[in-house]
Amino acid sequence: MRYLSRLILLFVCLLPLANGTQLTAQINTDRMMLMGRNALYYEDYVLAIQRFNMIVNAKPWLAEPYYYRALAKYYLEDHQGAEIDCDNAVERNPYMAEYFVLRAFCRINRQRYELAEADYAKALSINPDDHNSWHNMVICQMELKEYERADSALDEMIHKWPKEAKEYTMKAQVAFSRGDSITAEKWVDHAIEVNAFEGPAWNMKAMMQASRKEFAEAEASLDKAIVQTPRSAGLYVNRALARYYQDNLRGAMSDYDAALEADPNNYLAHFNRGLLRAQVGEDNQAIEDFDFVLKQEPDNTIALFNRALLYDNIGNYNEAIKDISAVIKDYPEFWEGYRKRAEIRRKIGDNYGAERDEFKILQARMAVSSGTYHASGKTRKKSEHNIDEYDKLVEEDVQEAENEYANEYRGLVQNRQTELKVEPLYVLTYNSMPSELRLYVPYSKQLDDLNANHLLPETLYLTINEASTQEEDIRKFFDRISQATSQLEETPGNTDLLLQRAMDYYHVRDFENCIADLNDLLAHNGKHVIALMLRAQCRYAQLEVSRQTTSASDLRLGHLMVLQDYSRAAELQPDMPCLYYNQGFIHVQLADYSSAIEAFTKALDEDEHFPEAYYSRGVIYLITGKTEEGLSDLSQAGEYGIYSAYNLIKRHSIQKK
Repeated sequence: MRYLSRLILLFVCLLPLANGTQLTAQINTDRMMLMGRNALYYEDYVLAIQRFNMIVNAKPWLAEPYYYRALAKYYLEDHQGAEIDCDNAVERNPYMAEYFVLRAFCRINRQRYELAEADYAKALSINPDDHNSWHNMVICQMELKEYERADSALDEMIHKWPKEAKEYTMKAQVAFSRGDSITAEKWVDHAIEVNAFEGPAWNMKAMMQASRKEFAEAEASLDKAIVQTPRSAGLYVNRALARYYQDNLRGAMSDYDAALEADPNNYLAHFNRGLLRAQVGEDNQAIEDFDFVLKQEPDNTIALFNRALLYDNIGNYNEAIKDISAVIKDYPEFWEGYRKRAEIRRKIGDNYGAERDEFKILQARMAVSSGTYHASGKTRKKSEHNIDEYDKLVEEDVQEAENEYANEYRGLVQNRQTELKVEPLYVLTYNSMPSELRLYVPYSKQLDDLNANHLLPETLYLTINEASTQEEDIRKFFDRISQATSQLEETPGNTDLLLQRAMDYYHVRDFENCIADLNDLLAHNGKHVIALMLRAQCRYAQLEVSRQTTSASDLRLGHLMVLQDYSRAAELQPDMPCLYYNQGFIHVQLADYSSAIEAFTKALDEDEHFPEAYYSRGVIYLITGKTEEGLSDLSQAGEYGIYSAYNLIKRHSIQKK
């Protein structure tokens, strides 16, 4: 059997045929469903997917396993794969509101708001009193700027739930989005009357107060909002600005500290805290903040110039000059940059360089010695990048209340960083290392026959997870090599002995002698698939070892020789998907991505459940800019056990947005 899952299903099918056969099968399906749901509960999403795969394979007409598998994928942020599973669940049972709700979440995360709204409408036709579905449907309508529909839906919600403050807050948001700030404030006040602890309403009220420059009042409103949602970074950022406008620098800095505790990657908090730290003389700490900003945005010249000023303060003049020079390269008419660089150059005795900078300013006939030309106001918008406003705090371009969907799903595995590269080669080895949670076992008739006939001293595996040779096994391999050498002197050309010795040479990493034995073997039997595969992997191993000292042309020639062996093996055993997969891997090394995709596709034509082929083809699709196809393939790979696919799905879904 090619898969452990098929082995389990075969076991179920071979249960004694008696009066209770159907009941026994049902019990096994129910037990598998229970194990899958247990895995979901304990956030073991990849294992859960594998459990539901087994049920889907055994009873594809059931809707429930598709729904739960979709839920596991959703936790892993594979929204495309989850949506497809929801489609299957809905097709099999269109009367379950939760199927439509989950699919709506998937569509929201893919910014398919119109389809998500339709799903919520369907869910509400089944369960008209689902408050969360009403809430989320209105947010979708707001995303679509369908304010009249949103307003109408909110009227129905207020009729159903007149004591829910959230509905009044959302009415205020709709009014504010339509440019009616007077009506918006009335609804906000009404929300606070209904529930004085309605955090979003206090946040909206603070925004309105800040727009009128009522910063003390805005700070007081944000105090009340923060009490209700103390882990919201945005609220602290907003209160910091309100405090800054009141010249409360320490208070603003403490808010930025709190914002970064809630969201360590918050750009505004790092940038603004860096400026404030500079103002109060905390230069080294300010440099740390600007280092973070520049790590996120290496071309942020405003951050570069601010860091240069701080380097100057702490006496790191060379780094200061380096940063300022990078700024001037992008802004050749930034006269404050020339003035500051001239000042620093004089500190290190570079009078000639300083004079050149000063002459540059003189040429421009700039009359102001400071060289600064700041517009009015204490802040700038995030999208504004006027280098002359380098010392201003940053605020969001548009102040909007955040719409929070009624959804608490979270993922875990997808947060592990994964490099964008294909899966490894499948190799022949005695040292098979179990791969984490993967159930796929590649099939090879020749390999099965070899192991069944005990032609080798140990079981030979075909795997991408080869364990290292243990120290205690090395002597064993050398002893066998010695014995085989003596026997081959008596019976030269014995292909079984040649293969055995080649395998032992491979495990002691003597690739040259391994290939020599395989060349002899193939001279006697050119149709030996295992020998061709082993020679290919040894040749590839040689290339990897010598990659740094091998010319590009020799490296290419070596890869072509490896490809030739895999191609010949595939001709001899065309129903072996691993051979096409390995061809695809070598095509990737040759940067022949179209051929790689073709080879991975052939592997999948032979076996549509081949996870590494899906994963690797998905990676190549991403590399070549075919994001939609790439995400689809990665979803399949994740479904079949390659959990790292979910990290790539998450990252590239975000980039696509």
